[in-house]
Amino acid sequence: MQLTVISSLDALCRQQACQDAAAANPGAVVVLHDLLENGVVIRRIFSQSGLLESAETQLEHGCLSCTVRLDLVPTIERLLERGETQAIIGLPPAVSAEAAIGALRRGLSRPVTIDSAVLACAPDTLEDHIWDHHTLFESGFTPVPEDQRTAGEFLIGELSFNDTVLLAEVDLFPADPALRVRGMQLVRELAPHADVVENAGLIRPGRHDYQDALSRTVPGSVRIPASSSISPFTTVTHRAQRPLHPERFRHALASLAEGCCWLRGRLWIAAAPQCRIAIQGIGPRVWLENTGPWLADQDAGAAPDPLTHVDAHLDWHPEHGDRGSVLAATGEGMDPAEIAQLLSACELTDAEMEAGYAGLTDPFQLDPAPN
Repeated sequence: MQLTVISSLDALCRQQACQDAAAANPGAVVVLHDLLENGVVIRRIFSQSGLLESAETQLEHGCLSCTVRLDLVPTIERLLERGETQAIIGLPPAVSAEAAIGALRRGLSRPVTIDSAVLACAPDTLEDHIWDHHTLFESGFTPVPEDQRTAGEFLIGELSFNDTVLLAEVDLFPADPALRVRGMQLVRELAPHADVVENAGLIRPGRHDYQDALSRTVPGSVRIPASSSISPFTTVTHRAQRPLHPERFRHALASLAEGCCWLRGRLWIAAAPQCRIAIQGIGPRVWLENTGPWLADQDAGAAPDPLTHVDAHLDWHPEHGDRGSVLAATGEGMDPAEIAQLLSACELTDAEMEAGYAGLTDPFQLDPAPN
């Protein structure tokens, strides 16, 4: 069976995308799931002739992952047994394609082909969503109060993982033409790997590569556009080979993140020198995460994570190994010289390198077992 998985932030974009995809693929069945309050899941299956199935299921633990694992996987299994060869999956709003595809790969009794992972979004609203500080629950995109993600976090995750972006035009809210163009430019800067299409008939089958998609979502991974384009949005990348002084970096962080739609990378911080620290900033939120030891600090017999292994070898330094800082900032009016100056000023001086790391405090509390 060939599957097209469509994710979205809201039901309107999802509905339009699935209708267009069904029109472009008349032999496919369309599977729609919606999660309501109190763990109620509504499942609908359509064919070209109309509604084939409609059912409600009460999940004991109503959550996004349960919706995928406990209802979507069995549904696709039944369609396989019935002999269906093509399906379009419309995920509940704010459910990630990565979660759905991972569950299908693990849970189905026989393999399927994921033709494409598609994000359906209205480009004129993208920038506002990225800068919105409200959670998905507070904004009404999910009925799950525990979901603390913002709309921007969901969208950046999907733009990283998915291979195609379908630009939705929701008739209920006509788009401002200038905002739509600006949003399309931002999409191309944030997801340079993706096909950006204006109708579902242009979705190319065979675009999904699961391992490549996972590698783009690894915390600390940096993927940037291969070449510049005529756009108000640019991506600036800077590397620092020496460890960063924790206090100087803490003071510089606000300036580094200011105006960035998306800040990401990996950091070598002197107060936690053996920890590969991932940094992620999406709109108003910035956070740091300890992702474990650098490859150079792992035990000789340890099996490295294959998803970070490639980056480690590409950045290998004869003295420091894969230790080092790589920071990428995407936004409007990014100043490469300013970012380079800010990050370079955080590097340890010659005297600090000679003195070692003893006595440095860890303001971020990143190292669970400091020396």
